[in-house]
Amino acid sequence: MNAMELESIPRPLTQEVNIEQSSVVLEIPRDNVSHHDNRSLDRGREQLLAPADHGRRAWILLIVASLFEALFWGFPLSFGVFQDYYSQHASFKGDKNISVIGTCGTAILYLGSPFTTSLVLRYPKYRSLMVWIGWPIAIGGLVGASFAKDVPTLIATQGVLYGTGILILYFPILSFVNEWFVRKRGLAYGILTASTGASGIVFPFIIEALLSSFGYARALQSIAVALAVATFPLIPLLKARLPVSQSNASQRINFSFLMNPLFYLYSAANTLQGLGYWFPSLFLPSFATSIGLSASEGALLLALFSFAQILGQVSFGYLSDKRIPLDALIVVATVVSAVSSFTIWGLARSLAPLIAFSLIYGLFGAGYVVLWARMGSALSDDPTAALATFSAFAFEKGVGNVLAGPISAALISSPTVLSGYALSRYKGIIVFTGVCMFLSSLTIGAWYLRPKIITR
Repeated sequence: MNAMELESIPRPLTQEVNIEQSSVVLEIPRDNVSHHDNRSLDRGREQLLAPADHGRRAWILLIVASLFEALFWGFPLSFGVFQDYYSQHASFKGDKNISVIGTCGTAILYLGSPFTTSLVLRYPKYRSLMVWIGWPIAIGGLVGASFAKDVPTLIATQGVLYGTGILILYFPILSFVNEWFVRKRGLAYGILTASTGASGIVFPFIIEALLSSFGYARALQSIAVALAVATFPLIPLLKARLPVSQSNASQRINFSFLMNPLFYLYSAANTLQGLGYWFPSLFLPSFATSIGLSASEGALLLALFSFAQILGQVSFGYLSDKRIPLDALIVVATVVSAVSSFTIWGLARSLAPLIAFSLIYGLFGAGYVVLWARMGSALSDDPTAALATFSAFAFEKGVGNVLAGPISAALISSPTVLSGYALSRYKGIIVFTGVCMFLSSLTIGAWYLRPKIITR
């Protein structure tokens, strides 16, 4: 999950003022204070609280948050390189659950988002502590994976432990960004998203070079040390804009959107899209080596996928702001993803069509998730309801992420036949991806057929 998907996390509020735009830092009784003193207090408060949307402290926070986003998210998004390596390593070769390692990390983040978001809203004063707790868990997961001798251990460490650490530290950081950026929050999240895509372009090549030169144990240890050295000194800079005394108020979520049938329509479409979404990023490197391409060329495909992801998310976000029909954007994103999977990926036998597929699927498949914001606003204009719908959609995508591993283990075939569709070995994977995308679009189309069916 990237930062644009979670933009809806609201900032803690107080009953006295609108904290997002206010500079109040002290709650001083006014009963015995003169009008002149009141104005003096207001000026003092404005000077004490750092400004939102601009200033050195706001931009330092955003830069640090972007570094955390890039480094901790760039690693799991490049798991396809690890999967290709593990599938050829003597200790793990032949295990059909290798893909589960990569899906666990991101799935935990998505599935755990409602729980962690609730904690952040209910206990905002503990956000810094959550960062300090999550950071060593994530680093420890990579160190533990370097000593693994079988796939279940890799799942427990590189998958579950690393994903849990990110889950704990990620949402508090996003809430800090929400406090520091109010009117320019779109710009802030655009920078966060770009950092994830940028790391996704670079990380595959770094990981592939480490694996080919030192093996998986030294590679994981090197990555763990690099993450620790790069991020540990920056943790103290992750600070809230609002004082602790004004970050204690919790919010009650408005769940009235559950009575809207559109919620279940979007949930069905989102779940189906999530079921098929993950397979290209997991299997493109392995597919590339199966047709005789190098590991570096497989890493290139993931890098291009990440580059297209940036363009797709920005483009679909821009189009959704221009009041283009939401359902039309959903259908376009899913249909193009399905058609490109069936044709370009399934028939590819060289690098060129795989590059084309990486760019097209990254543009449309990854662009879909930006539409969650419009889905939430279509259901309710209540800020807390927007948070709840985002958490629900993230959870649904997490379900697809979790199931991607077991499903791929069941769909993958052992022999590779160059003359067969999708090399025969990947036929089930590609067909499943395309079918899920088509069913997601048909779910939206069924909504427009509903009145005609009722009138018959």
